[in-house]
Amino acid sequence: MNGWAWAAFALYLAWAGTAFGIRAVLQRRRTGDAGYRGISGRPGTAPWWAGILFAASLLGGAAAPVAALTGLPALVGIEEPAVHWTGLLITLAGMALTLASQTNMGASWRVGVDAGERTALVTGGLFAHVRNPVFTAMVFTAAGLALMVPNWIAVLALAALVAAVQLQVRVVEEPYLSTVHAEAYDAYTVRTGRFLPGIGTRTV
Repeated sequence: MNGWAWAAFALYLAWAGTAFGIRAVLQRRRTGDAGYRGISGRPGTAPWWAGILFAASLLGGAAAPVAALTGLPALVGIEEPAVHWTGLLITLAGMALTLASQTNMGASWRVGVDAGERTALVTGGLFAHVRNPVFTAMVFTAAGLALMVPNWIAVLALAALVAAVQLQVRVVEEPYLSTVHAEAYDAYTVRTGRFLPGIGTRTV
């Protein structure tokens, strides 16, 4: 089990470092802005909870393999080699999709939303098939890591990420994009799924 925990920890650090660290550095070099906007909303509101849950999921993603290394057992019935290998494949796919979707965003890449800011509406690349491929990729990665180290901390981290993504997209980002891009965004939502192709499209 320790080998899988070390592998999950190393992959988590590589993914987080690339998705948030290196990406921010490249964004700053390209645009002069690292792209971080932070947690939005007043404490206790849905946007605020989205940010808190997102932060909790990131901490939990790192804590799960560390806890496994210190002796926290796997959930009963999940400690099987096939589960670990499946998790590894899903993690690697999620990491690749995260990088690809962030690259597709170009100068529009942001962490958080500034309501007074206007960025270009990205509809090409992976965004031609899914409206939120970065979030989809992040959930895939977290699910893969949870299968590599299937303990209760990993499961809670995954649940926190799913909840954070749902709140961030539905309560923060979709209303913002609809306000900023109006008819162009509305048309985009009609033909493109929210998190998966063909699922979560809007009808008008």
